[in-house]
Amino acid sequence: MENKTAAQFKSAGILVLFLFICFGVAWIGAQVSPGIASSEWYDQLNKPGWNPPGWLFGPVWTALYTMMAFAAWRIWRRLGFSGAKTELSWFAIQLFLNGLWSQLFFNAQSPGLAFVEILFLLAAIIITTAYFYRQDSIAGWLMVPYILWVAFATVLNGTISMIN
Repeated sequence: MENKTAAQFKSAGILVLFLFICFGVAWIGAQVSPGIASSEWYDQLNKPGWNPPGWLFGPVWTALYTMMAFAAWRIWRRLGFSGAKTELSWFAIQLFLNGLWSQLFFNAQSPGLAFVEILFLLAAIIITTAYFYRQDSIAGWLMVPYILWVAFATVLNGTISMIN
């Protein structure tokens, strides 16, 4: 019984670690995003009529980062860190690219460069999702809303880049 309890605490701790990592990336990105940082530059950009309202981004990203953390945790539970080197490396790559996008778009104020970068981000998310799905279908499905949101964001970023 003691070993089972220790394993449950370890599992919960790893889940908290993945949540901390994902929301750490979110926090870093939020420091340069409208709402926390000065949004004067962003407010002056031409945006398409289908640009989502600002209040929507927080709840959507909260749900997405939570699902990403649970997906990574499920992969860790199935394979451990040493068995999931490829899967979790791709997960780390896409998280890095996720954080980089906010820096390029908002901090560097470069929608064009951010558009090129988001193409790599989308590809990395798709690769991560494929690796996750091969090991755990639920982990793979948990990543699908993230793919859809970033695909939408890619089109939005490209549109903003073209009309500005």
